[in-house]
Amino acid sequence: MRKLPALFASLLFALALRGEVKLASPFGDHMVLQQGRPVPVWGTASPGEKVSVQFAGQKKSAVADADGKWRVTLDPLAASAKPREFVVSWGDRKSKVENRKFSDVLVGEVWLCGGQSNMERQLGPRSGQKPILNWEPAVAAADLPQLRQFYVPLHTADTPQATTDGAWTVCSPKTAPDFCAVGFFFARDLLRARGVPVGIIHSAYGGTPAEAWTSKEGLAGFPEFTEQIDQAKQAAADPERAHREFMEKLNAWFRANDPGSGAQPWSAPGQDTSGWETMKLPVLWEDAGHPDWDGVAWFHKTFDLPAGWSGHDLMLYLSAVDDIDTTWINGTEVGTTTLYNLQRTYRVPATALKATGNEIMVRVLDTGGGGGIWESHLRFEIVPADGNATPLPLAGPWQVRFSVPLAGLPRPPQDLTAAKSNQPAVLYNAMIAPLVPYAMRGATFYQGENNAGRATQYRTLLPALIADWRKAWGQGDFPFLFVQIAPHNGQPPEIREAQFLAWQETKNTALAVTIDVGDAQDIHPANKGPVGARLALAARALAYGENIEYSGPTYAGFTVDGGRVALRFTHLGGGLVAPGGELNGFTIAGADKVFHPAKAEISGDTVVVTSPDVPQPMTVRYGWANVASGNLFNAAGLPASPFRTDAP
Repeated sequence: MRKLPALFASLLFALALRGEVKLASPFGDHMVLQQGRPVPVWGTASPGEKVSVQFAGQKKSAVADADGKWRVTLDPLAASAKPREFVVSWGDRKSKVENRKFSDVLVGEVWLCGGQSNMERQLGPRSGQKPILNWEPAVAAADLPQLRQFYVPLHTADTPQATTDGAWTVCSPKTAPDFCAVGFFFARDLLRARGVPVGIIHSAYGGTPAEAWTSKEGLAGFPEFTEQIDQAKQAAADPERAHREFMEKLNAWFRANDPGSGAQPWSAPGQDTSGWETMKLPVLWEDAGHPDWDGVAWFHKTFDLPAGWSGHDLMLYLSAVDDIDTTWINGTEVGTTTLYNLQRTYRVPATALKATGNEIMVRVLDTGGGGGIWESHLRFEIVPADGNATPLPLAGPWQVRFSVPLAGLPRPPQDLTAAKSNQPAVLYNAMIAPLVPYAMRGATFYQGENNAGRATQYRTLLPALIADWRKAWGQGDFPFLFVQIAPHNGQPPEIREAQFLAWQETKNTALAVTIDVGDAQDIHPANKGPVGARLALAARALAYGENIEYSGPTYAGFTVDGGRVALRFTHLGGGLVAPGGELNGFTIAGADKVFHPAKAEISGDTVVVTSPDVPQPMTVRYGWANVASGNLFNAAGLPASPFRTDAP
């Protein structure tokens, strides 16, 4: 009898050694499994633990390896809207058989919805952004239990992660406002067209570049990024030193490249600013007459101290500055901030101030997209640091001088201790790696705004990202459908061209053109319905083989005959059309490369372009502007992408 306690203790010890069996993050209640292809199921357990998975009449087993990893693969499943249980079991009769059950599991179509803020944006209201067009009737009609979303929380990581804290949600009028807007419209159309459950995996993070969504291995062809990954690891070990070294490099870059940062710096008080232009702040300078400027600009404003403020430190609230600012008061540097969307808050010592004629000088570096002192929803004022006096507002006219453009200059250094989500591979590691290899049909992707200043690089970077994801999943060249950047003051035509060329040169991809649904003043256009609809058309054609048109007219070449240029197109979709009357959006140039507005006419399957100002034409462009415009469509109702016949 005395042996029983010892035996019981041994049994408890053995049970304690057995760790809980865990499944990979995408598996849970309400999940949608991919129909028609093998379904990997994986997770962790104690080494040597046997794990069994039962679903839809199948039972598959595996033994956890020395690292505690296990994986089984279910045979291809038939689509089913019938809610069923998904059961994982482990243990044996000698100890205890345990199981974990997931309920309300459907089988249908699974798509990954990735990218930055225009894919991150939810269907319902969001502070600081315009409401999604027609979101209320869409939500009211969203009693769609066969449509589900798995949301991946925003996160970064220096190394590939195995898990994420995501969960599946069933679509209803109550939950739909939190669904990805583009993904909702896409999935809703697929559900209607295919008649099977649809699950979307929403993994998007605003304000992020493509390299952040690509693995280190996928970036092997881009030494500038792999070097940055290695530097980021070093920075993480000693962030204070890394930031100090960054500031030294940044200041050296300014001294070498910016006329205002040289031997006679513009930050010194008493500068002659009489020739500087006036700009009303806060505003992106793209919205104030400088649509193509990426580089350095200096802002200047003067103020007098209100009564009672003398002898007191002040707090300067400078809104947000895109991307990097350094700020001086009367020649005294008061602060530098490197993130484009952060409130600037600087303490100004009383010793730097005088009663009248105080000068604020702000040097701004913008590396792509929008630039300037821009955010109207943040504080933009001066107040005493130790009191509750009425703030001195700073909104209104400032003086500005544009110093030097980035084109042709060495790339500025990057602060590896800030903007973590902008660093190479960190979003792949945290928000994509935990999903691999969850079975899916394909991916949709809305991204590029943060790569707009590096459009030439994006022509190869986007295909590298696509190849990287396809290699990771091991499902072959699955459909990859991406959205072209909409017209906006801060988005140059070269980024749309890069996306167009990536589509043309990458197998089994599609491009959803948005030239007709942009917003010149808002990088987040509110009309997301057509975006989702066009992605769904592409999915139906590429993924499911439906005989439907999924693209607008696609430029395919040209011929010159005297003073006429005839443009050829594919994806005619029943014929070329010009909604609203005459074609517009075309310009034409001769050998002098001076572009003139052109007359364009549809002639069968071609567009003929002429101008009396260009008797010997050589080049035609369409929609070639930051705020692209044009009305070339096909009869299927889909718009043509902007293009130029002289693409490098």
